[in-house]
Amino acid sequence: MKKVLLLTILLVTGLKLQAQDPQFSQFYNAPLYLNPGFTGITPQQRLIANHRLQWPNLPQVFSTYAVSYEMFVGELKSGFGLMASTDKMGTGGWRTTNAGLLYSYKIRVSKDWVFSPGIYFGYGQQGIDQSKLLLGDELASDQAGSNDSQILRIDNAQYFDVGSGIVMYNRALWFGISAYHMNNPNISLIGNESRLPMKLNVHGGMKLPLYNGPRTISRVSYLTPGFVYRRQGTFSQFDFGVNYHIDPVSIGVWYRGVPLQRSFQYLGIEDKQVQNDALVFSLALLFNAFQVGYSYDFTISELSTAAGGAHEISLIYEFVAKPFRRGVKRKNKLIPCPTFNSKEGFWN
Repeated sequence: MKKVLLLTILLVTGLKLQAQDPQFSQFYNAPLYLNPGFTGITPQQRLIANHRLQWPNLPQVFSTYAVSYEMFVGELKSGFGLMASTDKMGTGGWRTTNAGLLYSYKIRVSKDWVFSPGIYFGYGQQGIDQSKLLLGDELASDQAGSNDSQILRIDNAQYFDVGSGIVMYNRALWFGISAYHMNNPNISLIGNESRLPMKLNVHGGMKLPLYNGPRTISRVSYLTPGFVYRRQGTFSQFDFGVNYHIDPVSIGVWYRGVPLQRSFQYLGIEDKQVQNDALVFSLALLFNAFQVGYSYDFTISELSTAAGGAHEISLIYEFVAKPFRRGVKRKNKLIPCPTFNSKEGFWN
C-alpha cells in the first residue's frame, strides 16, 4: 500500500505541475513560443535560443530550453519556422519535449498595417525517468529495481499538438492573440485520460522614441512597454513592464502576477489574496546581427527568495535572407514589426 501510495502521489503531482506550460520571462525574445503569427515577421532569417533556470536553490532545479529558426519568403508572402523545447523538473526526472513546424501568411491591410495569421503543428512527449524512482521494496531489500508490477504501467505520453495565432502590427504598435494545445492532447502516463488544457496568450506592445526633433541623431533612445496575459486551465498570469534602449544597450523592469484580489480555496476555507509572483530585471546587448539577453526573476510571492528566483538567457542571431528571384524582395517588402532593438537601415 505504501508503494502504491508513493507512486500515486508522484504521478498526480507530476501531472498537476505539467498541466501548466513553462514560461519565459523574456517572452519578447521567444516570439514563436508566444505566437505562431510572429513567424517570419522580420526580413532577416532569425535563429533564437532560450534557457531558463528556475528555483536553483531547490534540490532539483527546473530547467527549460527552447530553440527556433524562422525565415520570410517574399515570393510567397509567408514565414516558415521550426521550434523545439524541452523542460526537466523534479527528482523523478520528469521531462517534456516538444518539436513543431510553424507557418504564417503576411497580409498588408493598409499602407501602415500588416495582419499576420499563423499556425503550429507539433509533436510532444513527456514522462519520468524510472531509473530515478526509489520504492519501498528497494529500500527494504537493498535491491536494484522494484518488483512492483504497478510501475510497469508507467509509460511515456506521446501526442500531437495544434496551435494558432494572429498578430496585427505597424511600425510602432503590435497586438496579438494565440492559442496552443487547441486539441487538448492526452498526456496521461498510465493509460487513463488526462487532457492538457489549451493555453491562451494575449499580448501587445509599442515603441516610443524619446526624441522626435529636427536634428538627426545617430543613437536615439526609446522605450518599449509591453504586456502578455496567459491563461491555461485555472492558471492565469499577467506580465507587464518596459525596456529602455539606447543601442546597443537595453535594460528593463517587469512585473509578473495578477495584481487583483482573487479567491482561493484552502481545505474548504476561502481566502482572498493578491497573486504576486516576481519582479523581473533584464539586460540586453546588441552586436550587429547578434543579441544576448539576461534576466533575473526576483521572487515576491510567499516562496520569497529562498528558492533562488530564476535566471534566463536568450541568444538571437539574424542574417539577411536572399530572394529566390531578383526583384521579388523589394516588390513584397513588408513593414517591419517594432522589435526590442533596432539596426542601422532596418526601418528603410
